[in-house]
Amino acid sequence: MSDVLRNEDDLGAVLFQVHDDLRKLKCTLEKISINERGKTLDVQALDSAIHKTETSIRKHSEDYLKAVSRQLLVLPNIEDLQKKTVQIPKWKPALESIPDVHPHKEELPWISPGEKHKSALTTRLLCNPAHPNHRAIMHQKFGISLPDVHKRSTNAAKHNRIITGPVLSLQASKPKGHRGLEMPEEEMGTGLKQLKWEPGSTYKRKVRECTTTPLWTTKTPPPSTTSKSMDDRGLIQSTNCLIPKSPQNLPVRLPVNISKYPFTIINGRINPMATDFCHFKQSFSLCWSSVVDALKALEKLLRDFAVPLAKVSGERLVEFGYVWDNGWRKAPPVKDLVSVLENSEEVLGLVFRPGQRYKGEGGIEAAAIHIQSCWRRYSAQTAYLRHCQRKWAAGTIAISWLMHIQRRRVRKALQAQRFRQLENYRSRAQHLAANWKHIQSSKRTIIHIPSLGYSQSQRLKLRGFDILQNIQIGRLCDIRDENVEVIYICPLHLGDDILHYYTSLLKCDGSTDGADTGTTQASSCVRRFNIITPEAVDFFPTHNMCLSTLLKYSPRTLKRIRSLIQGKQTYIVGGVAHVDDLAVADELGVPVLAPEPAIAQFHSTKSGGRRIFIGAGVGVPPSQGDIFSLNQLHETLAEIMPQNIDVQRWLFKMDSEHGGRGTAFCDTYQLSCYNWAQQEYRRHGPELWNTEWIQESVMLRYLDEIPEWLDRYARPAKTSCYPNWACFLKTFLRQGGVVEAYPPSDSVTCLTVDLLLEPGGEVRMLSCGDQLHGSCQLEVMGSTVPQTSVNPETLHSTCMRVGQACLQRHIIGYVSVDLVTFLDHSTMEQKVWAIDLNLTYSDQLAMTQMLLMMTGGTLNCRAGCLEVPMPIREKCCEHQIAAKPPVVNRYAVIGTHLFHSNLSMYYHNVLLKMCKAYGIGFNMKRKQGTVFVLYDNSKRCNIGLITVSEDLQGALVTFTRGLSVIHQEISASKLQGETNFKELTKDIEDVLQMTAQNKMRVVESKPAA
Repeated sequence: MSDVLRNEDDLGAVLFQVHDDLRKLKCTLEKISINERGKTLDVQALDSAIHKTETSIRKHSEDYLKAVSRQLLVLPNIEDLQKKTVQIPKWKPALESIPDVHPHKEELPWISPGEKHKSALTTRLLCNPAHPNHRAIMHQKFGISLPDVHKRSTNAAKHNRIITGPVLSLQASKPKGHRGLEMPEEEMGTGLKQLKWEPGSTYKRKVRECTTTPLWTTKTPPPSTTSKSMDDRGLIQSTNCLIPKSPQNLPVRLPVNISKYPFTIINGRINPMATDFCHFKQSFSLCWSSVVDALKALEKLLRDFAVPLAKVSGERLVEFGYVWDNGWRKAPPVKDLVSVLENSEEVLGLVFRPGQRYKGEGGIEAAAIHIQSCWRRYSAQTAYLRHCQRKWAAGTIAISWLMHIQRRRVRKALQAQRFRQLENYRSRAQHLAANWKHIQSSKRTIIHIPSLGYSQSQRLKLRGFDILQNIQIGRLCDIRDENVEVIYICPLHLGDDILHYYTSLLKCDGSTDGADTGTTQASSCVRRFNIITPEAVDFFPTHNMCLSTLLKYSPRTLKRIRSLIQGKQTYIVGGVAHVDDLAVADELGVPVLAPEPAIAQFHSTKSGGRRIFIGAGVGVPPSQGDIFSLNQLHETLAEIMPQNIDVQRWLFKMDSEHGGRGTAFCDTYQLSCYNWAQQEYRRHGPELWNTEWIQESVMLRYLDEIPEWLDRYARPAKTSCYPNWACFLKTFLRQGGVVEAYPPSDSVTCLTVDLLLEPGGEVRMLSCGDQLHGSCQLEVMGSTVPQTSVNPETLHSTCMRVGQACLQRHIIGYVSVDLVTFLDHSTMEQKVWAIDLNLTYSDQLAMTQMLLMMTGGTLNCRAGCLEVPMPIREKCCEHQIAAKPPVVNRYAVIGTHLFHSNLSMYYHNVLLKMCKAYGIGFNMKRKQGTVFVLYDNSKRCNIGLITVSEDLQGALVTFTRGLSVIHQEISASKLQGETNFKELTKDIEDVLQMTAQNKMRVVESKPAA
């Protein structure tokens, strides 16, 4: 203890002596002058540096005194009580080393700007004692060596966290030389000696981590023997100026090196009479106030956890108490508190044992508190969760109710709007029916909207939906009537090349030879048609919306149409009926030449068409409609199959599908009981077979085998739409459908007839043609016009009856009827069955309009011929009566759905020039040749084709040659592409073979006649 106090007093005396020496040096230097070049040198800069150094030493001395007053006092050992005196050698500075700096009377010479800048920089460095170059400049300019203070290393500062600890002990050493400041011996009487500062270990926040700080070395004179007085305390405060102020060099208080004072705590209680504890208490009595709190906390911890034995390290406890007293305000962590024990690992294992807390002091109360807190937490959490659930449920119910009210309000508004649109449609339809004849004979405007108003699920499944809606671009040819103006709503943007192509095509009047077409008539045709694309096409490019919906959401297009039809007789011709047709008609204020959407959707199904055919009294195949369950399907098949034992194939058609997409088939010969049923039929004969009691056994046998028969052998017609029977059956039962017999014949011909059901109540046949099929025998790809498979009178009678049945059900507008004809082998008579009814403008009718536009002819469906007038080249004399142009018959082949993936590699003008090089084109003089129908200019994979010839065989050959040339020119051996040309060509070849056989029969029958 006495060494610590003595060293601290010695350091204070040294600092005071240094302060006094600097003051003396300042007074001495003011009197010194040197003669340099005969002029006096001013030492005012040196005086300022010494003044700042003196002020800094005084400040640090005061700070050091404050730090000394907060040290920990420990009882000294007995052998340290004897005081030792150290003789302080006198400090005699060497005045010879200080040059003569007395200024001369003469003025200094002129100084350059560079020297002025250097002098100013030197002055600033002298005024800044903390600068690294300050000592070097003092030694260079004035020969004064200031004390050298070693800075702590950066690594030590990084790894050793400095905290406040006990005061460092200072040990004096002898001086190494006279390199310090020299003071007059009579004023100081003491000399400088080197002092080494050796700090101990630094105690961190974690008391078990101890490190050693590096040594600092300073030069200071030895302490005097009179360092115990209170005056010397003031001298000690001046020593702080020798210690740097950077964070790495702050003073560190380290624990005093004391011996270990272990003692034991049994069952969490200290025996105050124990020898080891008494020795520990006596040794640290001066700092006992900081130890007591830590000791109480340790005792409480050991009692709470029922620790039987704990060995305490006294010095760790003292250090921990000091750190806790200065650093922590709350209770210390358990690990830090247990770290003062020598058996800390055993105690920690016991403390962290589950349930150990409830074995110690107050364990029962702690357990009760813990149980109560857990229960309260559980109760509060449960109540909170229940509250949140109820709150969420209430919010959900409220939002659902608000949404329900909003939807109900919107639904009512939409219903009211649609009811108003329906009422307006009915009133305009009545006006249209009353004035139909007048409208047909006067100038009128027809708005063609080729919309496919299928359901959303059906539209999304169709590839190239916009091109499918544009296949009926042939509606433009309605302008062949001079009183008609056409506004065609196009579902996609057409390029300039397609617009130029149709403009040139429509300029040609089929009644002339093309060379005599006047510019006035051509410009009139151009002015009488407009192609408009709704702007909503760009907003919904991938939604597959029908064209009526796109037009409904295109206000600018509607405004333009209103301006075009203002003051004119106008009506709309749509496509597949949709509710948005009424919305568009209501916006434009024009009638619609079509039935109500609800009526059209009800009767356009397969089951609805069957009902109309039965009501019309026309022939229908053996069938049953409105099937919605699997049992109903099995029972229907078991009932109608024995009644039609000669039917080899049965068809399953969905109500809402079209184009052969929703059709499947199954052959009866694959039934295991088929041969047995045939034997039963032959055994009973045709007359007795129709009795129920004979068919009952066969029906029961069929009913047992039909489920397995369908699962194994039923197949969809187009596997691209429905890959297997299971997928088809699921959709079939959801939508409903029809079971229908396929004609029992090897030679079956399908034909399509287009009717116009006028609002006035008349029925007109507009087109008729024999169908051409592709790979799927139920998918129509084209037709031959006019039809040649059925007697025209029989066909006309059948169509008239179907038309009248439709008019009775309030169906008006354009209707397409599909029929099938075949030769019945049992009676050797030709039968005609009506199999399908489409309440829409057909693709065949649109192509027929273009055919009539190019040929200038008329299609007489009742006579079954296409009459084309031939132009007269010779001009009649003035006195001769102009003769009528001769009329010839022509046959045409129409291809509506021609697809080839390689067509996209060629622009349309290149394709037309290539075909022209092969002689594929239309001759306006002879009224025969080939006409192309272009649908789009972006994908360019689909085209239409029309060939006209003098006979049907020539038209078929021309059509096949055109397909062959196009395929060969756009395909390579390794790049055939995806196409339906081959399937269509094969079907045409079969038709050609049948035509040749019929001609041979006719030739053979003539000689016999």
